[in-house]
Amino acid sequence: MKKEDIKKVVLAYSGGLDTSIIIPWLKENYNNCEVIAVSGNVGQADELEGLEEKALKTGASKLYVLDLTDEYVNDFIMPCVKAGAKYEEYLLGTSHARPCIAKGLVEIALKEGADAIVHGCTGKGNDQVRFELAIKHFAPNMPIIAPWREWDIKSRDEEIDYAEAHHIPLRINRETNYSKDKNLWHLSHEGLDLEDPANEPQYEKPGFLEMSVSPLQAPDEPTYITLDFCQGVPVALNGEKMSAKEIVLALNEIGGKNGIGLLDIVENRLVGMKSRGVYETPGGAILYKAHEVLETITLDKMTMHEKARIAITFAELVYNGQWFTPLREALSAFVDKTQEKVNGTVKLKLYKGNIINAGVTSPNSLYSEDIATFGESDYNQADATGFINLFGLPIKVQAMVDQKKD
Repeated sequence: MKKEDIKKVVLAYSGGLDTSIIIPWLKENYNNCEVIAVSGNVGQADELEGLEEKALKTGASKLYVLDLTDEYVNDFIMPCVKAGAKYEEYLLGTSHARPCIAKGLVEIALKEGADAIVHGCTGKGNDQVRFELAIKHFAPNMPIIAPWREWDIKSRDEEIDYAEAHHIPLRINRETNYSKDKNLWHLSHEGLDLEDPANEPQYEKPGFLEMSVSPLQAPDEPTYITLDFCQGVPVALNGEKMSAKEIVLALNEIGGKNGIGLLDIVENRLVGMKSRGVYETPGGAILYKAHEVLETITLDKMTMHEKARIAITFAELVYNGQWFTPLREALSAFVDKTQEKVNGTVKLKLYKGNIINAGVTSPNSLYSEDIATFGESDYNQADATGFINLFGLPIKVQAMVDQKKD
């Protein structure tokens, strides 16, 4: 589609630096087109405050704020928790939020009859892929505009220059200009001093951490919690029944106070480069740990090992923006089958950044104390002789053949 044919666009709008300057830039470069801003609420909380006023003042014709919080938790986060999906230890907080937001974005674009969808992702990042693959799934013929791949702006400092020249108010300054992404699952930090992997993150500096505290500043006494699961999904915290979203939010508070869920990694981006990021995922880290503990007594060996293998593929699909694909759906179907008997209660001890297993029970437990005990049991230890002879037969035969050669 030619630029002159673009009359109305829908913009994925966060109110951050990138999307704030995109609105006037679009009007300057796309024939003063109408810009409809869409913000997907996936739990960014205070970041939504004053968003409509800001969007309208910078040139948008209207702002949609879509409450996607329940959908995000139930349809995107929980499948990843059940799968045990981690990308290089990263709990996918930005990755699974993007397809959720993009789905809502397309719905508004089709409703409004937009000529194109716009996003503020850089050409260096993973999010451009995540947004665009989801858009292609729901609207395969929808044109996509990515200003970072078109404009002459080269850095965040130049973005701030542009904002100041156009009198766009910002919540950041040049000294605190970390690139952040926040939702109800996590908060990511990139840029500034973090671009050098030799620099230690400033965990104790006031204002750096938002969802957590440094383990050094956590209480000197441990906090005990219990989590109940039904078919791999959390259903109660400390004996109180809650929705999955309520549990995530409550665990964020509990885990954050105890310095849980900090991750500092150099990850391998989809676009080919390595990137250093610091993540806060207090509630998520607790949920993953509890779920893993429960699976140790409810899954058989072969299922557990196969599930661990596909968890890598599952995480790569999510990280690479391939949520809406036949393979991801097929893997989710496999995972859901494995979760049918992942029921029970996990007790954890939280202490200064550590998540310590403090006990687990399940009505579907495969653990038998009668069999595993070091005391007297019905287990016939003499049976091991025949097992070892058969299990070791290929080794014995190979050794006999080798001896003949000598």
